[in-house]
Amino acid sequence: MLDVIEPYIIGSGGGGKELLFRRGMTMTLKDILVLVDGELLTPEMDIGIECPGIFASDLMSDVLTFVNPGSVLLTGLVHSHAVRTACLTDVTAIVFVQGKRPDMKVVDEAREKNLPVISTGLSMFEACSRLAQSFPERAR
Repeated sequence: MLDVIEPYIIGSGGGGKELLFRRGMTMTLKDILVLVDGELLTPEMDIGIECPGIFASDLMSDVLTFVNPGSVLLTGLVHSHAVRTACLTDVTAIVFVQGKRPDMKVVDEAREKNLPVISTGLSMFEACSRLAQSFPERAR
């Protein structure tokens, strides 16, 4: 039997989705996609990759200075600077918040660099809140 962390239930109305995490494990990109009610803009990418952390910022200078390699970047910045910065810092994926969607040129650049891209209608605050409540304790 798995030792689980308290689940976070999401969804609307009576039906929700429940995510359970093994204690001490990281989330996968698929877990994050579900938690933020996201749309994968690069569907050919592997979403089974483990994500040891989350970093949220619109300031790419902060990303360059403070992000941990392997983290998922949440940002509202939808141009190629986000993709290039993510690649320089070994970010696992980018989640664009506020319903923002990058141009196809930006998505293609991310695809060329094997960088999964997700878009969510959630605000930065709501996306971060959902992820923080569900992230395994040691990874916070």
